[in-house]
Amino acid sequence: MAKLILTHEVTGLGEPGDVVEVKDGYARNYLIPRSLATPWTKGAESQVSAIRKARKSREIASRDDAQAAAESIQSRTYTVSAHAGESGRLFGAVTTADIAAAVQAAGGPSVDKRKIEIGQPIKQTGEHTVSVRLHPEVSAKIELDVVAG
Repeated sequence: MAKLILTHEVTGLGEPGDVVEVKDGYARNYLIPRSLATPWTKGAESQVSAIRKARKSREIASRDDAQAAAESIQSRTYTVSAHAGESGRLFGAVTTADIAAAVQAAGGPSVDKRKIEIGQPIKQTGEHTVSVRLHPEVSAKIELDVVAG
């Protein structure tokens, strides 16, 4: 088992700054090459507090604030413009950064692109639904209308 410090959020494993133990292959072949984690050392323990402090400053402070933001996000449909062919197939895919920018451009709350979860890659025009985790206990569904632009 390998002991790691997460530098990014990994669904089902933990938040940035968490110290986790995972199998050696998962650490060596997935987490470390993608810069999602760093090996744990006694000196790296000081990094943990810095990562946690940065995470606290970014995340929504209370559950009530997150609930209000979720209601605000779910109250409307957001439009994302993407370059598409005649059949409606996109040249590329809609990214989490595109979604975060669309929410903010429509007057919604600021959403961290790393908290947006897309089930299947969005490569077709039309209506799609993605989720965003605003707080460990609160998530919201974002209704997207992807149009050719």
